[in-house]
Amino acid sequence: MSIIITAFERSPDGGKGLARDTRVRWALEEAEQPYEVRLVSFAAMKEPAHVALHPFGQIPTYEEGDLVLFETGGIVFHIAERHAGLLPHDAHARARAIMWMFAALNSVEPTILELVTAKFQEGDKPWSKERMPLVADRIRQRLGQLSTRLGDAEWLDGAFSAGDLMMVSVLLRLRLSGILDEFPKLAAYVARGEARPAYKRAFAAQLAINAGKPANG
Repeated sequence: MSIIITAFERSPDGGKGLARDTRVRWALEEAEQPYEVRLVSFAAMKEPAHVALHPFGQIPTYEEGDLVLFETGGIVFHIAERHAGLLPHDAHARARAIMWMFAALNSVEPTILELVTAKFQEGDKPWSKERMPLVADRIRQRLGQLSTRLGDAEWLDGAFSAGDLMMVSVLLRLRLSGILDEFPKLAAYVARGEARPAYKRAFAAQLAINAGKPANG
């Protein structure tokens, strides 16, 4: 059964790899699984056909035969469970890798997304200038904790796992803010993730779409 994922017809970030379909592409590339991409416009995401796949009218979705999934965490977990390369064989190490997936999505990403909201959706509010430094400080606090835990290790818990894939994907959202550069160990950690051949293939595929070139899944 072929795997089909959905992605933005034109990503809001212009192809910088911040749209969540990149996380799913990366997981599939790490697992060496072929996939097809169905491009969806912003209008089409709100149509009944797409809402039947994703009740919140977003991307990505994942289809494999009769199986339909949404939410990147759930999709990446499914890929990692079914294919080698993203979860350790040891039961305890496997549990910790899954833990880091949840940490990326629940403990780190919400704070980062708060900065995005404050900048792009609330930037014109009279209280925005006072709020932005508070949001940035909360991010710095969380990154300081993560950096301490990572230390000088290459990855979060031994070998690269789905936990690292999700964490790197989340931290990439901070690149334009400059905050990530304040934490050299985390910046180097993200760079190691981007240097992986599977990430490069995933990034190139989504960039090709936004550049108007055919993408190969």
